[in-house]
Amino acid sequence: MTDNPPLWKAHVTVAKELAADVSAAFELAPPAPSAVLIHEEPFKPDATVEALYPEPPDATFLSQLTGQTIIVEPLPDQDWIRLSQEGLPPVRAGRFFVYGAHDAGLVPHGVIPIRIEAGLAFGTGHHETTALCLGALSDLARRRPFRNVLDLGCGTGLLAIGAAKLWRRRVLATDIDPDAVQVTNENAQANGVAPLVQALLADGMTHPGITQHAPYDLIIANILAGPLTQLAPSVCRALAKGGMLVLSGLLTWQENLVVSFYTPHDLILRTRRRDGPWSALVLERPAA
Repeated sequence: MTDNPPLWKAHVTVAKELAADVSAAFELAPPAPSAVLIHEEPFKPDATVEALYPEPPDATFLSQLTGQTIIVEPLPDQDWIRLSQEGLPPVRAGRFFVYGAHDAGLVPHGVIPIRIEAGLAFGTGHHETTALCLGALSDLARRRPFRNVLDLGCGTGLLAIGAAKLWRRRVLATDIDPDAVQVTNENAQANGVAPLVQALLADGMTHPGITQHAPYDLIIANILAGPLTQLAPSVCRALAKGGMLVLSGLLTWQENLVVSFYTPHDLILRTRRRDGPWSALVLERPAA
């Protein structure tokens, strides 16, 4: 037996062209999954979409949401999150190369390497939203340096680590999940930026550890559209004049909704980055 908490699996086999939509529904529907995977073979028309959960999801609700018959069943006592992510290929996103221990010998020259191991927190670089954010950070680095960065909803700490490596400045990484805070600290240590990355357990933007370091000239929030809209006023208050904001964890059809919550606070949409159904937004608060 292991010491890992029991997991549940929701899964369905659908036509390949529907797999991304089902995956997105699993990502967005409560309870939040620990991992979402798409299994497909090159010459077969179908794909299997699986989501792993620390608690049983509602099969009826997921079936209604996706229009498919979703099967929910318990899994044996194994570290399925780690097993699901072992062997994933490295990811190249902007200037970054994200890899696991099994790919340590494959790091090319001229990249910013980030080693992230599979674990309990979200963010190995393989999800489209994480890669979109890494690309956005790479683009921003060409424009200017950032000296005070907040990664809101840090997961594994991947984006905070990327920002620390780009600008060699202090980055505050926060999450509501204590596992994410622990994993972020471990990954910052493994990537040689532990002195620069401060991980903090915090819900939203009201924690004193967040407010005392505001305003931030860069805020990254790779969470979901719902929290992005709810947190808009407090996020905008924490953004400095001339500051940049990277928002992701949203689908392309949610872009205008999310933007509508930020533009009343004097922010301007500068860039939309897309990959399949997923999107990342880059907004700016003008200095003048």
